[in-house]
Amino acid sequence: MDAFTTCLWFDTQGEEAAKFYAEIFPNSSVGKVTPYPVGDRAGQAMTVDFVLNGSKFVALNGGPEFTFNESISFMVPCEDQAEVDHYWTALTEGGGEESMCGWLKDRFGVSWQVVPTRLEELLSRVSPAQAERVSQALFQMKKIVIADLEAAAAL
Repeated sequence: MDAFTTCLWFDTQGEEAAKFYAEIFPNSSVGKVTPYPVGDRAGQAMTVDFVLNGSKFVALNGGPEFTFNESISFMVPCEDQAEVDHYWTALTEGGGEESMCGWLKDRFGVSWQVVPTRLEELLSRVSPAQAERVSQALFQMKKIVIADLEAAAAL
């Protein structure tokens, strides 16, 4: 069986979104664009195949009937603060919305979690008191700042 392909339903911005994401993530590209063959959308992009960091996606310009919400999100594991900063800045560019604890919505309404791999270490490989302090520090953040989490663990 082939790997799964994630389908993202957009109103009309699927091609724009695919290009936006492909510029942000390594090992990414935009592939085939299939236009609507007939109707009031004839010639406009119906589907857009794209790859993000090696994972296959398709953007479907299906109309306004469905929109994104926080029940589905994409986690972006980051090795250091520079990666966190890069992805946070890129994904919120152009009208994205910051949320809490590393969550954000990009300008298309897609939810992302930009999470340093260090967070899991600080929550699972420390004492319960340290993990509680790390959690409390995390709950105060929008974009995660690794140094602040480490400081909370060290108290």
